[in-house]
Amino acid sequence: MKGASHPTNDVSLNPSSTPSIHDVINQVDASRRQFVKGGVGAAALASAGGLTLSGLVSTVQAAPVPASLGFPGMGFDSVPANTRAANVLAGGVPTAVIDRITVPTGYTANVFVAWGDAIMPGGTPFVGNASETAAQQAKQFGAHNDGMHFFPFVGTGGVPVSDRGVLCVNNEYTHEEILFTDGQVGAGYTIAKTRKSQAAHGVSILEARRVAGKWSVVKTSPYGRRITANTKMRVSGPAAGHALLKSNEYTITDAATVATGNQLDGFTAYGTVNNCANGITPWGTYLTCEENWNGNFGSNSAVPSAASGDAGKLLNRYGVVAAGFGYRWHTTDPRWDVVTNPNETNLFGWVVEIDPFNPSAMPVKRTALGRFKHESAQYVVDSQNKVGMYMGDDERNEYIYKFVCSGAFNPTNRAANRNLLDSGTLYAARFNANLTGEWLPLLPGTIGLNGLALRDNPNFSGANDAEVLAKILIKTRMAADAVGATMMDRPEWTGARPRIGGFDEVEVYCTLTNNNRRGTTPASVIAQDGSTTAATARPPVDAANPSADNVYGHIIRWRETGKTVTSTTFSWDLFAQAGDTATTKVAKPTNDYKGNIVDAPNGSADYGAPDGLWFDYFGRLWVQTDQIGDGSGDFVNIGGNMMVCADPNTGETRRFLTSPNKCEVTGVTMTPDGKTMFVGVQHPGEDSFAANPTQFSNWPQGQYAVEADGVTALPAGRPRSSVVVITKDNGGIIGS
Repeated sequence: MKGASHPTNDVSLNPSSTPSIHDVINQVDASRRQFVKGGVGAAALASAGGLTLSGLVSTVQAAPVPASLGFPGMGFDSVPANTRAANVLAGGVPTAVIDRITVPTGYTANVFVAWGDAIMPGGTPFVGNASETAAQQAKQFGAHNDGMHFFPFVGTGGVPVSDRGVLCVNNEYTHEEILFTDGQVGAGYTIAKTRKSQAAHGVSILEARRVAGKWSVVKTSPYGRRITANTKMRVSGPAAGHALLKSNEYTITDAATVATGNQLDGFTAYGTVNNCANGITPWGTYLTCEENWNGNFGSNSAVPSAASGDAGKLLNRYGVVAAGFGYRWHTTDPRWDVVTNPNETNLFGWVVEIDPFNPSAMPVKRTALGRFKHESAQYVVDSQNKVGMYMGDDERNEYIYKFVCSGAFNPTNRAANRNLLDSGTLYAARFNANLTGEWLPLLPGTIGLNGLALRDNPNFSGANDAEVLAKILIKTRMAADAVGATMMDRPEWTGARPRIGGFDEVEVYCTLTNNNRRGTTPASVIAQDGSTTAATARPPVDAANPSADNVYGHIIRWRETGKTVTSTTFSWDLFAQAGDTATTKVAKPTNDYKGNIVDAPNGSADYGAPDGLWFDYFGRLWVQTDQIGDGSGDFVNIGGNMMVCADPNTGETRRFLTSPNKCEVTGVTMTPDGKTMFVGVQHPGEDSFAANPTQFSNWPQGQYAVEADGVTALPAGRPRSSVVVITKDNGGIIGS
């Protein structure tokens, strides 16, 4: 995810090259390509060298999208791209994309909830000038919403209903310039500003209800609550209680953070931040994933270097620096100063489990799932009721992971499942050139590339294997370095194809958003000893990441051997290489930047920087983008961000939604009947300053007067991240 308070995340304008492995994976007819089930040898790869992506893409013909093998078909036409060329402003110069959301004919989209809306008892309405206090923000919908899930209430006979539920929504980060009336600096950066920023992070939990066809937030609901950067949490799993998780204890009030002189016990943490994508569990809990948490930390002193010892090396590998990502929390709150409170960073980078229907239940940081920049967590329950969680680490040249629970899922006893995420095996993925792969266990006895078991590696050594495992989980990136996992082009959302309609494979997808360091010179790889600074490697192209300077990104997928999550091997292919059919970029013969997206007419569903990815309950694949939100540079033909729908069998894709200026489309969920979809619009108008908050966008107020309930006014004054509710005008299933 990108934004003013996050890294630039690989947006690049440079030309690149793509090896012709795409041609093998997609075969000659791109519109009917099938998953590659067998291995492909070097000779076969070489024999395909004469084919090019442009040649394949140009042969695509218009075709219907019928239902087939667990896919119910698509019944809408692609909406046009939201490009600058379509929005000629004063003087005839197109300077921005249209500042509105667009859905296909026959659909209606309205704002369901926006930053600053009251979501719980005592909450106050958003006034439009950012004058709310931290205490008010703590009862309002948080900033910059991301991943989300709708948990339905249960009706008669135990059947889930589709007109009432609890919606859990991540609040990833804040745009400090519009969060405060005078911006981040203004009259000075104070503890009051820090507390408001912290209160805008985390998770918003609210009750959603539809009455007489209109959706609204139940503002007085007992389920409404906020989980913020200061909410008390429990730490569980193999790393809980380890010395590296014993941070300084503070008394936290609205006015100050005061050290008590004691340490926490390693089983207690405070807060969750940079909550990006999400997941759920089959027993009905919500998983929020901590992504760019390192940027919320900083220091008034020099941060220890990698050469200074283990602490500095760990900070270096996770990208913790004194300046952070522009937040100034550490200047007023010593808990966030990595020199004053050195172990606090180790309490972030986890998957946090939340019970949506129990407001009194403390959130739990599940350490068994590893510590990195978690993007999402997708579960699969196989035929033996074994549970696997698939996860990506969203940074250049990081890894894809799988966690397999030791115990089996009990579908008839919810309570029996509540600690399944505390025991199991964490794996990192290695993708081989012959389209096979291996899951490398991150366990004390696993032999690394240096010939040493992880227990004998100085990064993880301990008094016993329990301590070694705790260190492996706290230093997950370093463990994956040691065993030789495959560096990927920013692994983001994972999604599992539903096993319906005769489809019974364990098939998982992952978006690889982009990577401007892939294949650049001088080449370098991540050191096996974990000493490489985060995001600094410059690896060569490989089979799973075949584009040098990967501007537009791609989507990879794999099938577990034996159709079980416990398998340690898999087969894989590239589902799609994103790109711009109309590009005029100068490129090498095997890479013309056009990608191989299957659409009709050709180019009608081009997209880049795939990020959000989700299968609905009926088998449709939805992909959301995080490209340059104003349709400039490499995206002048593709336009602003969007959400597309794709057929997992053929790859055929249609553009379903386009978004306002300078925003990201992220987060999607549905009601059980599939007739209501919730979609996130994050950071519209980012990069504006306090002196002119609406410089780039006044969405949603510029498009809508009121929210979906027909009552709640949308005040002007600031662009607002929002959740949009989408319905089909004839009452049908979304996408049908």
